[in-house]
Amino acid sequence: MNNELVTVELAQIADYRYENRFGAGVPPLVSDEPAPLGGGQGPSPVHLLCAAVGNCLSDSLLFALRKFKQQPEPLRATVQAEVGRNPEGRLRILQMTATLHLGVPAQRLEHLDRVLGQFESFCTVTQSVGQGIPIAVKVLDAEGRVLK
Repeated sequence: MNNELVTVELAQIADYRYENRFGAGVPPLVSDEPAPLGGGQGPSPVHLLCAAVGNCLSDSLLFALRKFKQQPEPLRATVQAEVGRNPEGRLRILQMTATLHLGVPAQRLEHLDRVLGQFESFCTVTQSVGQGIPIAVKVLDAEGRVLK
């Protein structure tokens, strides 16, 4: 398998605000630190990491269910990052919790136990980030039942 090189270019707009450029065909995204450091005019790096984890987990779950010709849409995800101080007093992401919400009741999906047992292992971002930050993953169906 060939390795892929993904490049994102950041250009400072002002202070802690940056334009993130992802390449041809992808619109840029403005990121910023929250006040008092920045102006809060875009998602912070912590927000972007949460979004990456939630997006990748949702994609992995959707892909795994679609392999069995299941339609779980619309999916939703909520990712929380606990930001606190490490022993040296520096701010760090201490842990993350990702909650995925299926758009349908569990009983409408076949092979759900098998999918729930393996979809996380195919999530590139979560498996990579999880090597340094503990990430808890929960899955709920459309009726609010905890499935994982």
